[in-house]
Amino acid sequence: MSSPLDVEKLQEYKIPHATDDYDPRDAIIYALGVGAGLDPAINEVDFLYERQLQVLPTMALVLGTPGFWPMDPSCGLDWINILHGEQRLTLFQPLDPAGTLLGETIVTNIADKGVGKSALVRAVKTLKTLSGALVAESTETWVVRGAGGFGGERELPGDVLPPVPDRSPDIVATLPTSVTQAATYRLSGDRNPLHIDGATARRAGLDRPILHGLSTLGVVARALIHACCSGDAARLSSIDARFTAPVYPGETITTEIWNMSGTLHFRSSVSERKLVVIDHGVATMDAFAKI
Repeated sequence: MSSPLDVEKLQEYKIPHATDDYDPRDAIIYALGVGAGLDPAINEVDFLYERQLQVLPTMALVLGTPGFWPMDPSCGLDWINILHGEQRLTLFQPLDPAGTLLGETIVTNIADKGVGKSALVRAVKTLKTLSGALVAESTETWVVRGAGGFGGERELPGDVLPPVPDRSPDIVATLPTSVTQAATYRLSGDRNPLHIDGATARRAGLDRPILHGLSTLGVVARALIHACCSGDAARLSSIDARFTAPVYPGETITTEIWNMSGTLHFRSSVSERKLVVIDHGVATMDAFAKI
């Protein structure tokens, strides 16, 4: 049985700042890691070719991050029991094909679901240029299994993501993943062995390695871009979602989309298991946040 979260240790931990010098090669590797080019019926050469390169907006999630920092023993987290619960990304401008960005990540909130239950940890990353211009802000919520019982608040503050509309979707988009997709996605910085090593996956209660949640979200973002943004990646200005189940590399992701006057609500399932893997999704087009 896991021990309660060491809140003091986590609050004292200084998450390393990260500086990323990235170029078209990095953007192409990222695009491959979220499945770009796998569907022969969709032309995604502009995500994979340096001439007229489009950078997928969800690449902001891997830029300016020190990697999977919960593996550092000094942070007080039991990393093998962490599940990615929710991810939000707001862009203040489209990503350039190359540049230098600075990332600063801090833990902002912690919640206690009770003895023997989970702890919730929320971390926020700001991504800025060298001149200090804000490019993106991402917020992730982790569920740390068995780490409750330390006596904190039961819920995290803030608005909850809304459910999808109670009607048939306006658009349904289906995209494949590859059996090597998790291995490719690791090249963008998240080296959590859960996504590559069978023994680690079994320790976490899984029968085999799973796809990164953020790779799944990148696949879904591509579906939204093709279905609602005419293939123009620069138009997707925010994306928020709740992860409900893991995807195994090689599975097919079907995304249901409701277009509510430019606000996109979405839910994604794996076709092979008919299982919802992302829910309560909300995205915007052409609505970049103002500072």
